[in-house]
Amino acid sequence: MQNQQGQTHENMQTGAIPPQMNHGGHEVFDVHEVLSGTIGTLNTYMLLRQHVQDQELLDILDRQYQFIQEEYNLSLECFQSGQDPSKRTQSYKMNQGNDFIYGLTPTQPKKPLQSISEITDECISGLMLGAVKSAASLKAMSALEITNPVVRRVFADSIPNCIEMAYEISIYQNKHHYYQVPQLAQQDMQQMLNSYSPAQGNNNVSH
Repeated sequence: MQNQQGQTHENMQTGAIPPQMNHGGHEVFDVHEVLSGTIGTLNTYMLLRQHVQDQELLDILDRQYQFIQEEYNLSLECFQSGQDPSKRTQSYKMNQGNDFIYGLTPTQPKKPLQSISEITDECISGLMLGAVKSAASLKAMSALEITNPVVRRVFADSIPNCIEMAYEISIYQNKHHYYQVPQLAQQDMQQMLNSYSPAQGNNNVSH
């Protein structure tokens, strides 16, 4: 045991740490949390799929599930090997436009489900949105602590994909009035838009 510890210490001094051991302690815990959270998202999507009624939402769920699963496998691979994954990381592309409907229309107040039979596409898309938003936050915080350069890059590349998936779901919800977007009065909006002015160019901050 002492020899192993001595060898590890020597490797750290010389920089000859095996790739699969090139992880900080905090990083290992963060990556475990991200991988566990990703499994939770995939399991949630799997459980929800049978209750989806709208074909468009089903298509979003299936495309996102496949993409998240592929990202999970790449993240796990580079975490365990400490080296580049066997495939390049990809960028998630949604199929719809990015037009939001602004304003509020009357809807029934929301409340928790009383039975499984009450599950709707609004509920399903809301759970999906919550899952990918949580993933974006967790991966961003984790990437700041990761020392392994490959794992850091894979996680950093994944954050925009989480954002894109969340945006796709929110647009779907907005179209069906599940996710409504109020706006400020025009006068208030104009005042907020003009609340700041550009910084003046001065590259010599010491003066």
